[in-house]
Amino acid sequence: MNDRSAAPGGLALVEALVNTLDIESGADALDTAEGRARFGLPEGAEGVAGELSRARELRESLRAVLLAHAGHPPHREVTPLGELLAAAPLLVTIDEHDGSARLAPGPAGPGDAVPLLARTAAVVAEALIAGTWTRLKACEAVTCHWAYYDRSPGGRGRWCSMQVCGARAKMRRYRAK
Repeated sequence: MNDRSAAPGGLALVEALVNTLDIESGADALDTAEGRARFGLPEGAEGVAGELSRARELRESLRAVLLAHAGHPPHREVTPLGELLAAAPLLVTIDEHDGSARLAPGPAGPGDAVPLLARTAAVVAEALIAGTWTRLKACEAVTCHWAYYDRSPGGRGRWCSMQVCGARAKMRRYRAK
C-alpha cells in the first residue's frame, strides 16, 4: 500500500510488524511460516499459538500508538502499549572499545529466540532517545492504518501514500462539497 521508504534504523521492525496486517484485504503475513520467521516467532504447534497471539496483541497496540502519533483515535480497544513493554527485559550494554551505551533485549529463556516484545521495547526506547518515535505514524484512512515514517518537514503527514489514501480522502472531500 505504502510508497514510502522504510523507517530508519530499528523503527523498521515496528513498521514491518504493524504492516503484517492488510486491513483492507484482511491478509495477515503472520499466518504464514515465512511471516512468522521474519519476526523470530517459533514454529510448531506448541509455540505458535501463544507467541502468535502475543505478537498480534503487540501489533495492534503499536498501531493504536502510531494512530495517536498522527492525531487519530485508536482503531479499537487494545492493551496499552506501556503495559506490554513493561514486561520486556532490557539491558544496558556498553561497548568496550568506545564506551558507547545502548539498550538491548534481555536474555531469552533456554532455547528461546530473543522475544519480539523485548526487541520492540529496545527499538522504542532508542527511538525515544533519538527523538524519532513520534515520526512513526499510522495512515488515517480507516481501511488502511498502514504504518509509515513521516519524513515531511513539519511532521504533519496524514497518509501512507498521497497517491492512494491521500488521493481517496481528497476525492471524498471534493465530492462532499
